[in-house]
This record gives sequence, structure tokens and C-alpha cells, in this order.
Amino acid sequence: MTRVAAIDCGTNTARLLVADLDAETGTAVDLHRVETIVRLGQGVDRTRRLADGALARTYAALETYAGLVSAAGVVRTRCVATSAVRDASNHDDFVAGVQAIIGVRPDVITGDEEARLSYDGATRGLPQQEGVSRRAPLLVVDVGGGSTELVFGGDDYEAPQGTSIDIGSVRLTERHLHSDPPRPAEVAAALADVSAAVDGAGLRLEDAGAMVGVSGTVMTMAAFVLGLDRYDSSRVHHARLPAADLLDACERMLAMPVRLRRRLGFMVAGRADVIGGGALVLAEVVRRTRLDTVVASEHDILDGVAWSLA
Repeated sequence: MTRVAAIDCGTNTARLLVADLDAETGTAVDLHRVETIVRLGQGVDRTRRLADGALARTYAALETYAGLVSAAGVVRTRCVATSAVRDASNHDDFVAGVQAIIGVRPDVITGDEEARLSYDGATRGLPQQEGVSRRAPLLVVDVGGGSTELVFGGDDYEAPQGTSIDIGSVRLTERHLHSDPPRPAEVAAALADVSAAVDGAGLRLEDAGAMVGVSGTVMTMAAFVLGLDRYDSSRVHHARLPAADLLDACERMLAMPVRLRRRLGFMVAGRADVIGGGALVLAEVVRRTRLDTVVASEHDILDGVAWSLA
């Protein structure tokens, strides 16, 4: 077993996974799986810069993560940064700041690599789960704060094929969803952005034989569909969600005022104000697949980063 640490600095969330990995058997044992809403991408869509406050929040979370990594006796560590950092003109400042805290230079990965890592993390363990298979084509969808990854793979694919589009929960909210709850015109404008971005991806989503959804948006909406009073990993991970119920939940979440979203027991603090944008993206992808069921997975790019170290 090799003890590794994976850190993902996303647009909305900074996350840490410390795990023992066995490359021969493909098994993993989690020691720590932690997330902190830092809103690193605050304003980046408009200013193309990482705000001072956003950097401070992210650095504070990473200080905590560095302590956990050190105490766990980790052998290898990898940190990746995604959409917000890719778009920021001052990303060099971020890279230097992160390296000073965790002792490892973060990789500002491309959208294509983000898509591949998301697919790898999401699909590990699927063959062992009852009712979940790698049917080809298998579509993995990662709805992030600044971007969304759409990746096809499966038995008929030598390697996953997909792309990253610059549409996510934070980006859409900052661009269009200014009212609480959003007005119809704001929703229409946001949906037009989502539709154009998905069209531009050049993927035939209707060809998907199965879909696995990952990310905070997906897991939150899964908890909503399941009617949970609080977040329960054992019920959400690999849950099979009827597409019609998921679409209905996305519509209800988008129409719900932020103050009511915050009262939902499964809602992570800091996600309530942007979950509507994520729900818009998720619903559009689900509609286009024409599938009856969507599988939710807690394993995502963070797990893909960890396995890249094995």
C-alpha cells in the first residue's frame, strides 16, 4: 500500500484526499476526505484575476490540509488547480503561494486532463457495484464551479474521450442568476449559455448508454432526490437516480430562495447561493442523454489525482 495525498483546488471548493492505495489490486482505503468551500473563482469570470480574499480563504484551507498530510506520513502528494486558476492572469502568484504552504508545486491542469482525471476517479469501483456497469458508451459528467467536464469511455474505448466546457455553478450564477430566486429572463439567459457550450463540445450525448455524475452539485442534487434530512455518504454514493426525479429536483432547487436552500440539512455551507447554476447545467446534460437513470458518484477528479500517484 502507498499512502498518497491528493488536493484539488477548484473554483468553489478546495478538497483533500489522503488514502492508502494498492496498485496491484486497485483497492483504496480513505484516511481523510475533506472539503472546504473557498470560492477561489470569485469574480474570475469578470476580472480574470484571483481576488485577494479568495486567495486568503484558499491558503487557510491548505494550511489545515498541510497539517493533516504531515501527520499522516504521506509518501507522495499531488495538488491540481482547475478552471479558475487556468483563467486567472495572476495564477503564478497562486502557484507560489500554494507551494510555500504544502511544499509541492500545484499543477494547473488543462481542461482535457481534468476530464480524464474525473473519468478515472468516477469509474473506479463501478464494476463491483450492483446495477452499475461500464456499459459503452459510458458518460461521466463533472459539474464544477467554473467548468463542466463531459467524458465518454467504456469497453469500446481505448481511452476516455471528452472535453471541458467553461460553464459551471459559480460562473453561471455570477453572469446571470442575480435575483433570489432567479427571474425567468435570467434563467433563460443562463440556459442559453449552457446550451451553446454543450453544443460547442461536439459530443453526441444522446449516444450515452449510461451516465455517472460527480461533483458537489451532483451529490447535493442526489441527496435532494433521495429526500435526505442530512447528507449520508452511504446512501448517496453510487445511488441510482431516476432521471425524471432528478430533473424535477433541479427545477425545484433553481426556483427555491437561497434562505430556504440553506435550511436543507444536506446543503454544505457556501454552496446554497450557486447550486441553482449547477442544477441548470446538470439538467441540460441529463435531458440530452435521454437516459432513464443517472448514477451519482462521490469519487471524482480527486480520486483520479490520487491514483495518478499510485
